Amino acid sequence: MLIEISLEDGVPIYRQIVNQVKYLVASRQLVPDDELPGIRMLAEQLLVTPNTVVKAYRELEHEGLIYKRQGAGTYVADVASPLARKEQKRILNQRADALLADAQRLGFSLDEVRELLDRRHATLKKSLDKVITQEQRDG
Repeated sequence: MLIEISLEDGVPIYRQIVNQVKYLVASRQLVPDDELPGIRMLAEQLLVTPNTVVKAYRELEHEGLIYKRQGAGTYVADVASPLARKEQKRILNQRADALLADAQRLGFSLDEVRELLDRRHATLKKSLDKVITQEQRDG
């Protein structure tokens, strides 16, 4: 699990950990029952106090994104819930805002952006269909 913190962005470190774990879950880079790093291990990796990681894990547990097994570690919960979908939408909204801001700065109209997205979607779909077909043949 790759988490990077920034001391310059003004967001509390525990909140950065929470946000990045949420992103990893929403993007399915972490899936249900994946084990998270231990508190001390993550604290050492990020060069923060264990209390910072405890606070982040406590918040994630309170939100139902992770759970603890007594003496066995901390794991990703089965988050096929509205919360996971809400986080996915939040991520897409941020990326859409960035795309629209870039398009405006570059002088593209909304119709041109839609056309570009439609073409990219068609290209991506073809690529994914090829991968799925190949996996079905191999599997």
